[in-house]
Amino acid sequence: MQERHSDPWRYFQEQELVTRKHVLPFLRRHLRVDRRTRVLEIGCGEGGNLVPFIELGCECVGVDLDARKIENASAMFARRGLERAPELICRDIYALGVESLGAFDLIFMRDVIEHIPEQERFLVHLRSMVRPGGRVFFGFPPWQMPFGGHQQICASRVLSLLPYYHLLPARLYERMLRSGGESPDTVQTLMEVKATGISIEEFRGMLKRSGYAVEDETLYLINPGYEIKFGLTPREQLGLIGAVPYLRNFLTTCNYTLAAVAG
Repeated sequence: MQERHSDPWRYFQEQELVTRKHVLPFLRRHLRVDRRTRVLEIGCGEGGNLVPFIELGCECVGVDLDARKIENASAMFARRGLERAPELICRDIYALGVESLGAFDLIFMRDVIEHIPEQERFLVHLRSMVRPGGRVFFGFPPWQMPFGGHQQICASRVLSLLPYYHLLPARLYERMLRSGGESPDTVQTLMEVKATGISIEEFRGMLKRSGYAVEDETLYLINPGYEIKFGLTPREQLGLIGAVPYLRNFLTTCNYTLAAVAG
């Protein structure tokens, strides 16, 4: 699995396809998405998720802390050859707000919230950047799911394909990564994810406490992204499993949530 994470163009294309085929239809159940829509992606990485929005005429802004990824994103958009490109910003989102960025109809995060420390503080920070009637989209893997630790980025084929071992106690998990030959940067990244990964129940609670109302939520047994990555057909979570607290975290590979600012 490591190869796809080291190929920015491939990753860019995967982001674009998943958002076009799966995320946009989910959003359009509740939100108009057209040239009047202003979109902010936080943790935009290579930026592929923004392509379908740009094609619809949306005004798009992408923010990421990683300067290398912002550089890659600029190169990817040039290669993609779109008439328009998003505004790409390399900066900490806490250093940005409605005063510098303005407000948005859609704030978009896919595979990002599980990496962010102080998640409730982050959610509160976003509220002022949501226009009246605007929404915030989250797509994330519950922490307890088979690869919720993001161990698929491991260089070791065994460690990249081994499910659930990220749930081991932190010291044992770190020792396992190091003994498996993972680089210090990979070990640090995976340990950071272990510290910030969240369950479905934790996420719902954080949204409520931070002043959001959930408008739509879909749990997936098979992540829509797995269709492109592994050739698997996306499948929503079984009703019985999805209704059982805590158990659903171990068998749900993705959560799509659309939220509005409450009140």
